[in-house]
Amino acid sequence: MLEACKRRWVSFRRQPAFTGFCLFLAAVALNIIIQTPSKFFTVSNFRILISKNTPLILTCMGQAVLMMCGLLDLSTGIQLAFVNVIAIMMPQEMGVPVALGWFIALLSGVVVSLFCGFCIVKLRLPSMLTTFSITYIIKGVNVLIMSVPQGKVERVIYRTYDSTLFGFFPFAALVILLVLLVWGYIKRTPFGKHIYAVGNNPRNAYAVGIDPERVQMKAFIIKGFIVGLAGLCLTASNASGNPLQAEEYGIRSLSACMLGGMNFGGWGTISCGLFGAGFLVIVQNAVYYLFNFLTSAIPGLMINPYWQNLVSDTIIFLGLLATIITAKAQRETLKQGFIKQFKRGEKYVR
Repeated sequence: MLEACKRRWVSFRRQPAFTGFCLFLAAVALNIIIQTPSKFFTVSNFRILISKNTPLILTCMGQAVLMMCGLLDLSTGIQLAFVNVIAIMMPQEMGVPVALGWFIALLSGVVVSLFCGFCIVKLRLPSMLTTFSITYIIKGVNVLIMSVPQGKVERVIYRTYDSTLFGFFPFAALVILLVLLVWGYIKRTPFGKHIYAVGNNPRNAYAVGIDPERVQMKAFIIKGFIVGLAGLCLTASNASGNPLQAEEYGIRSLSACMLGGMNFGGWGTISCGLFGAGFLVIVQNAVYYLFNFLTSAIPGLMINPYWQNLVSDTIIFLGLLATIITAKAQRETLKQGFIKQFKRGEKYVR
């Protein structure tokens, strides 16, 4: 049993998500020290942390799927707002049942993601410039549909979303777990292997019979579904609509994925987005409680909110540097392992 655990640990150390996992644990330890264990390890604290940040976490996981293919989508943040607007306005303005309206909102997230994929994959437009432009197109559509923040969500929806199961498990975490389970299944399918092959080298993938465009379009569909879920979670969390919210999630999801150990093309997994987002969330939470402690401990101390951003962003930048250095070492270790296996095979042939 001990030997098996040791082998799994050694195997996990070689995985792309290992660095993000270590950064996440370091951020958690920092938060425990600042917030104190008695306040950190409470059901209420976990519930608030997870329910408020599930939209960002899901967005990072969706972005990770694209990055495995060597692609990106800067418009993922405003897509959450689009799903939010549709989920609010369909029942409010058209009188459709809430369940149907939310299902249409989820599908709308997939459709918008497919549009981005069509522009990038089929029309071969640069992904960064294309999705940056699409951000403003979606923002304009959002404002046309909902000119000002408005609407409401039924009490049972936001109360359920903000609740706990069995007295300790946040309901929002169930959505994250569902996405992880679905991806765990997809990863074991031929498509799961093709996405790494296309991300690593599309030409080589095409040479062995894989259609890179088809794989990339499927990746956009999966990303759209995850972002659609994130938009519904955002709606349930805020219990209202806002056409201009969450725009920054696009760039934050990219940084979170890289913090989690992602790289563009053929390297990483959806867990990288999960750990990277967790690191972002926990660091910002720790800095918030640190400055609250300083203002209460030092009478008359006034701290500009920009200082909180400076400290948290500096920690995130240092974490990003550590991730880049470690990821390079991991890739070199993996490369050397392949070389050893190849040489061993040559020896047996002789």
